Amino acid sequence: MKYDFDQPLNRYHTDSVKWDGAASVFGSDDLLPMWVADMDFPVAAPILKALHQRIDHGVFGYTIAGAGVRQAVIDRMQNKYGWKVQPEWLVFTPGVVSGLSFAVKAYTKVGDHVVIQSPVYFPFMDVAVNNGCQIANSPLRLNGARYEMDFDSLQQAFEPQDGKTARSSLYILCSPHNPVGRVWSKDELMRAGRIAIDHGAIIIADEIHGELIFEGRQHVPFAGISEEFEQNSVVFIAPSKTFNLAGLAASVAIIANEKLRQQFQLAASGFMGGVNTLGLTALEAAFREGDEWLTQLLDYLHGNVRFTLDFLAQRIPEVKAVEPEGTYLMWLDCTGLGMDIRSLRDWMRHQVKLGLNDGYMFGPGGEGHQRLNIACPRALLREALGRLEQAVSCLR
Repeated sequence: MKYDFDQPLNRYHTDSVKWDGAASVFGSDDLLPMWVADMDFPVAAPILKALHQRIDHGVFGYTIAGAGVRQAVIDRMQNKYGWKVQPEWLVFTPGVVSGLSFAVKAYTKVGDHVVIQSPVYFPFMDVAVNNGCQIANSPLRLNGARYEMDFDSLQQAFEPQDGKTARSSLYILCSPHNPVGRVWSKDELMRAGRIAIDHGAIIIADEIHGELIFEGRQHVPFAGISEEFEQNSVVFIAPSKTFNLAGLAASVAIIANEKLRQQFQLAASGFMGGVNTLGLTALEAAFREGDEWLTQLLDYLHGNVRFTLDFLAQRIPEVKAVEPEGTYLMWLDCTGLGMDIRSLRDWMRHQVKLGLNDGYMFGPGGEGHQRLNIACPRALLREALGRLEQAVSCLR
């Protein structure tokens, strides 16, 4: 089946966070929202068919994650990555962020340090601080036009600072990385994992963008690298980003270590009910029948990446973008505009009329940047970049 990703889609009046919620977030109802990480595309036909069939049954009682959906996850991991996952390792959760919170609660005590690598998805910081932990940051470094891990800094993040004895008990890894779009190599993951494990830390790998990978790159599941890594980590996956299913609230924690799995389930007990019935239906359909759509999507998204890079280079050289190796998020360097954090935020919202994610929210290293979601029809992306071009021209 041929999918048309150029087809306009009106998402207003659907209670969309990105579209209907933009006015309350940005203080304006006439801007173009390009922020929240979901896509302005309809989902794959087999997913819609599976949902219609489930809805037609007419009963929506309490639901378990049965053998069918579990096998779909197992098959996906085996077929995509050669990683052999056992059914008992799977813990289904309503979302990755809630799962991250349960993991912090399960594997830390108040006062512990949680290691992150900024600029990074800001809920990593929230789930740590909200569970009484402190942040130990190992900032990524920009080498030319590509972000890299700083392994000396990462090593230091796991060591006591300023004579304090608080331990760094947890390392939250963003793989692929949001917002800078890096797809970490096996070697990078092995070096980072070795540092964490040698310091007695548990690795929490957020791999929600793991199937949004552009040609020439390969996602490597952290826990699939070795049995040692498998036994010292929790990997989170979901169909929400890849197949545009965030509103159906279904994700999976893959926890091979039985003790870690029990600790996670205990931490979630009383806070987490069952996963959305339709979310499980959509997850299984996506993993079993979504590849035709996904292949076409990735080709279209890569076209949007190239369009954005070319547009900026030719028409807005003051704004530079890191070319993403994965995800549909582009990290815009706006430091060439010479604005401070507040001025850039206000200018983007009220002059450019674009609703983007402010870079400072992603922690140190995010100042002067904006995150742009390019998962939309190209005409919409063209309009967004045109607005940016016009606003920058007024500054020249």
